[in-house]
Amino acid sequence: MEMFTFGITQLLMSLTGVVVGIIFGALPGMTATMAIAIFLPLTYAYNLNTSLYLLLGLYVGGISGGLIPAILINIPGTPSSICTGFDGFPMTKRGEGLRALRIGITASLVGGMISLAFLWFFTPPLAKVAINFSAIEKFLIIVFALTIIAALSKGSLVKGIFAGFFGVLISLIGQFADNNKMRMVPDMFKVDLRMGFQLLPVLIGLFALVQIFQEAETGMKEAHQTADLSKQSKKFSFKDFKGQGFNLLRSGIIGTFIGVLPGVGGSAASLLSYSQAKSQSKHPEKFGTGCIDGLVASEGANNGLTGGALIPLLSLGIPGDSTTAVLIGAFMLQGIQVGPLFITNNPIIWKTILLAMGLANILMFIVMFYPIKHIVKVINFPKARIFPVIILLCTVGSYATQNGNMFDVWTMLFFGVLGYIMTKFGFSVPSFLIGFILGRDLEKYFVDSIKGAGGSLSTFFSRPIGNIIWVLIAISLGWAFYDEYRTKKRARLAKEKK
Repeated sequence: MEMFTFGITQLLMSLTGVVVGIIFGALPGMTATMAIAIFLPLTYAYNLNTSLYLLLGLYVGGISGGLIPAILINIPGTPSSICTGFDGFPMTKRGEGLRALRIGITASLVGGMISLAFLWFFTPPLAKVAINFSAIEKFLIIVFALTIIAALSKGSLVKGIFAGFFGVLISLIGQFADNNKMRMVPDMFKVDLRMGFQLLPVLIGLFALVQIFQEAETGMKEAHQTADLSKQSKKFSFKDFKGQGFNLLRSGIIGTFIGVLPGVGGSAASLLSYSQAKSQSKHPEKFGTGCIDGLVASEGANNGLTGGALIPLLSLGIPGDSTTAVLIGAFMLQGIQVGPLFITNNPIIWKTILLAMGLANILMFIVMFYPIKHIVKVINFPKARIFPVIILLCTVGSYATQNGNMFDVWTMLFFGVLGYIMTKFGFSVPSFLIGFILGRDLEKYFVDSIKGAGGSLSTFFSRPIGNIIWVLIAISLGWAFYDEYRTKKRARLAKEKK
């Protein structure tokens, strides 16, 4: 039995993850999801307990790093930092950029710790309820998870659903013997496809190559020059947080709650927290002019998202967003099944996740708070030098997936091109990935349920918990259709005003 261990190796892995994550978050166009996808192959050299320090460090660092360009050049490094620039950039323009950065970093630490507390207290009880699920409930939970696709497809619901179920279809290649009768496939690929597409090269193609293709399309122009932080009109002090206690707590809870809701995303957490802070403020007119309240609300919420998104992932096996979908891939590559039995079967890994999350937040604060004057220079790195290194890492990582199989490199390239084409035509890549990851389990539990019921479909409506999940599915889809209608209505009204 594997023992719980923590030493210098784990500390260095966490520190590496945080530093690399901050760099990816600080460079506009590069995200925490991309960082995790690229570094997944490196986890083969370690067991899952050690690898989690790296992966969760990348997650926390990637989310936190987005505040740097948002505050200094008004370009969110990540979607979750969308509201950070509303007040952070005006502070920079009046010579308070360093102060704004340190306020944001401190708020990020508090938000991350609040979400960690919720992860610790709420995941085990939720898993205990779900542990009694049969194949029927497991199938319905996956169907419910697939409704994330609708939530991720705002503004293009039909295309999002198509992308998701196309992912399900692709995932079934190699699942059953009948699927191996591929008459249209060249003979050189038939042997490889009998095992289906490997998850790792698919992830790398969808989230690394696609981003590189998109950046190459714009010419990989040099980054903006940062503001001069050597001369500051007002220095940071922890007294800046006087009266911000409730704002911090509310923002962390909002971020955690939004993280729990599948498919909503970090941008929604930031916007909701910001709007709540503004609506309950005694001086709402100051928001958008360099108000500390707005900066605290945005950064407290987006780091609160990290722990919240892990709650449905670990207790139900439902990814909250594209980043946690990639984390599912990390567990699958190590042979670990996330879901109701995860904590019961893997108590050591559960303790590791809690410690790794807490350590990542603390290291994020230490790494960013003190040497921030030097870290901000990262946004001036020329992408033309960074991306060739990333392509090399992607190729080597894909090739090593099955101990040196060139087919996996072609898989990475194929899905990179496919993902790029999908984005050009408005199809959701995260929806495709969620369908691809959940497709095989969807088929397996459906077949198991039907076999147990002698072929009767009524079995899916025969259990009370299953019927509750059906209600949740209906609510989720109903909200998605309403949100789609509302988005199109707003777009139409905006067009009419013009």
